[in-house]
Amino acid sequence: MTQNIDPAELAKFESLASRWWDPNSEFKPLHDINPARAGYIDQHINVAGKDVLDVGCGGGILTEALAQRGARVTGIDMTEAPLKVAQLHALDSELEGVTYRQITAESLAEEQAGQYDVITCLEMLEHVPDPMSVIQAIHTLLKPGGLAFFSTINRNPKAWAMAIVGAEYVLRLLPKGTHEYRKLIRPSELKRWAETAGLQVTEFKGMHYNPFSRNCSLNADVSVNYLMASRKPEDV
Repeated sequence: MTQNIDPAELAKFESLASRWWDPNSEFKPLHDINPARAGYIDQHINVAGKDVLDVGCGGGILTEALAQRGARVTGIDMTEAPLKVAQLHALDSELEGVTYRQITAESLAEEQAGQYDVITCLEMLEHVPDPMSVIQAIHTLLKPGGLAFFSTINRNPKAWAMAIVGAEYVLRLLPKGTHEYRKLIRPSELKRWAETAGLQVTEFKGMHYNPFSRNCSLNADVSVNYLMASRKPEDV
């Protein structure tokens, strides 16, 4: 089976791995938005005691936040160096309930169908060749009634101006080339893919990040960054 990965995308994050947990590095925005992302999940479910999968976990920023809430979390990614950073940081934090694996969602779905109460796939779909394939795997991995959370960037002129030109080239919040405009995903596309995979889409939320105050808030504006909540029906 051909793996759903882009070597160029993996190389971007491999080269930055050592700085993943530095809150003033290229990953500063990720640290700043993480409380809002984890808080959004809290609004939908208490993950304590739940089996949770973090797809595209990178260095483990969200993975650890979920483990701190009492979840049994598996973080998966295809970048080797960030996973090693994630493993070391979890050890340094003396954090229990965290497992990391270098594997794709599609390959894991062949091993562990129907094993997870909650799956997160945040800031990841815009970096793979076939997002629909990942969403289908997530549906397979979820238990009936399980919840899946996604976040990504809309594809429109405003998102291009703010998330690419502004963030990467003007403010230099992210390395140049982090995002490609053609890979960005409209909410209508994400909703269609999720429903085609068999998920019920329950909510969209916009995520607004202020790089000057370093504050992140959720609202109804999905024109740039946004989150989507979905559910696997019970009767499958």
